[in-house]
Amino acid sequence: MAPTIHGSIHALVTPFHDDETLNLDQMRRHTERAVQSGAHGVFCLGTNGEFFQQSADERIAVLESVVEAAAGRVPVYGGAGAVGTAETVRIARRMEAGGADVLSVIAPYFAAASQEELFRHFATVAESVDVPVLLYNIPARTGNSIAPSTVARLAEIENIVGVKDSSGNFDAILQYIELTDPESFAVLAGTDSLILPTLQAGGAGGITAVANVYPRTMVEIYERWAAGDLDGARAAQASIRSLRNLFPLGNPNTIVKAATNAAGENVGPCRAPFNLLSDDVLARIAETVRADQAAGLA
Repeated sequence: MAPTIHGSIHALVTPFHDDETLNLDQMRRHTERAVQSGAHGVFCLGTNGEFFQQSADERIAVLESVVEAAAGRVPVYGGAGAVGTAETVRIARRMEAGGADVLSVIAPYFAAASQEELFRHFATVAESVDVPVLLYNIPARTGNSIAPSTVARLAEIENIVGVKDSSGNFDAILQYIELTDPESFAVLAGTDSLILPTLQAGGAGGITAVANVYPRTMVEIYERWAAGDLDGARAAQASIRSLRNLFPLGNPNTIVKAATNAAGENVGPCRAPFNLLSDDVLARIAETVRADQAAGLA
């Protein structure tokens, strides 16, 4: 039975040792922490999971460790994207065999793609597997934006079940919602600051990087909203602003990992060259996390 795609889905970082090798023991611990926090799903090998810095074999090893740790308690989303269609299909099939409940497929990147090329890419990948497929729109990283009309066409394919939008453009989210059926297609915010607005507009939830740092707080945004406690949901959403304000100080992936380390979860560095933060920035991150934790974020 296909999982229900909703709620607070945690976009897990991939832990590395100091020498940048995979730390699969910590990957399992980090997954357990997310499940214990009440996450409605765990998402590995997305942008924050540094999929682009890992070999196909490493990606499968990470996925299998997350599947093992989740132990069927929550759905496991695996990032199966690659530049080309053939490689994406190969990875998608391996991830399906490795136990992924849902496959997230990022738009092709580096080379420009037309909307028809994007449609054919996603359709081909979806037809190659039997598990649900989630579209992933992050044009700032890929250079290719999945137009609302293309999402609407793709939503007609049976196992394409949703879209994660990390464009930061709320109008894109609104158009995705307007052009698809919420009963069969989930629109998810991929920008942490837009989770509550997406829910209020009729979306299904969010895939959150900040959950690496404050997993329970990110769950509360959804749970308070679902319970009708809009003031509580707004307070939880607003509480992550101090950390989000630090994102311009470096690669957001690097900021998230540094903040996760500062919160007491040893997930190690990002892989070079995307792992340099000044001592001043690291101190500001640590200070922010200490203040947030003192205010009750967890």
